[in-house]
Amino acid sequence: MSKTQEISPVVLQILPELETGGVEVGTVEIATELQKRGIRNYVASQGGRMVHELEKNKIPHLCLPLKTKNIFKMRANAKKLEKFIKENNINIVHARSRAPAWSAYWAAQKAGAHYMTTFHGTYGLGWFGLKKLYNRVMTYGEKMIAISEHIKKHVLNNYKITENKISLVHRCADINRFSPKAVSPERMINKIKEHKIAEDKPVLLLPGRITRWKGQHILIEALHLMKNKNFYCIIAGDSQGRKKYMDYLETLVRKYKLQGKVGFFGRYNDAPALMMVANVILSTAIEPEAFGRISIEGQAMGKIVVASNIGGSVETVIDGVTGKLYQYNNPQDLANALDWALGLSAEEANKISKAAIKNVKDNFTKEIMCDKTIKVYQELVNNN
Repeated sequence: MSKTQEISPVVLQILPELETGGVEVGTVEIATELQKRGIRNYVASQGGRMVHELEKNKIPHLCLPLKTKNIFKMRANAKKLEKFIKENNINIVHARSRAPAWSAYWAAQKAGAHYMTTFHGTYGLGWFGLKKLYNRVMTYGEKMIAISEHIKKHVLNNYKITENKISLVHRCADINRFSPKAVSPERMINKIKEHKIAEDKPVLLLPGRITRWKGQHILIEALHLMKNKNFYCIIAGDSQGRKKYMDYLETLVRKYKLQGKVGFFGRYNDAPALMMVANVILSTAIEPEAFGRISIEGQAMGKIVVASNIGGSVETVIDGVTGKLYQYNNPQDLANALDWALGLSAEEANKISKAAIKNVKDNFTKEIMCDKTIKVYQELVNNN
């Protein structure tokens, strides 16, 4: 097919909501890049704070109750989506989550549009794999994007899908935001003052919501076991109502006499400035993360990243070169990794910093992610 005959993608991305999180960020990143390249695109969700980002870039948003798992509402959503697809001559319906994927699949079938998905996580399989019946809609697409090798292997091991239908497109860091050069001294000073961060000690930072699988309790155990006692550790993230776990973490801090050495910051803003204040960025998940943006964003900031050796971090952190991987769920191994990070000479730390930034620029930028995703769109509309 010649270039003059090529069909241009017209894309509708569908997800439950646009509040906050990796799925939401990725959706907005793709939508914004499509808009910049003159490719018509739309987003459908039940709304949220990130709709503002779409409006700012003049990307149309269709508001529907797409977070619902009620079969009657899902069917109603499908009819409204079908109408929207036809009215706007949309030729690709791109679903990014299971519940709205069913509505998207039904709508695409009825409207005659191509249907594809992004598999963002290792969705639970349930007792005897019964939830596979619900999850399988994510494999019904003509094409499917896996956000990491970890996810790709999970899909191939658990679902009947041919490997040639899967495109590997890693998530990314926005290096225009996550860059040492992008953070002014004033922003760093504001963070230090806002949270009363110790300026006379190396700062360890674990960003991410407060939930057991993120491993905050493992970190506190490790801090107790470290040989190097000269540090200040920030645990930043929203507990989202998990009072029992939060109380447990605070109990551990008291148990190990770490008061004054550990700070809980709650929900935070300006992540790049907070990372810039830190010396070491942590990702301590005890269950495999589908990708793990923190490891990438920390490297993009030129920081020493210490991450557990499971999930996406294995693909993004080069052990001993751009950071350090430790045995997940093992407080002593994490303590050893932190002692290693804090024991680096200035020359060694600088070498790792440069390697980390290069790793992100070479492999995990927004431009790379968008280029690969748009290539999938173009193949979908032109090779069928």
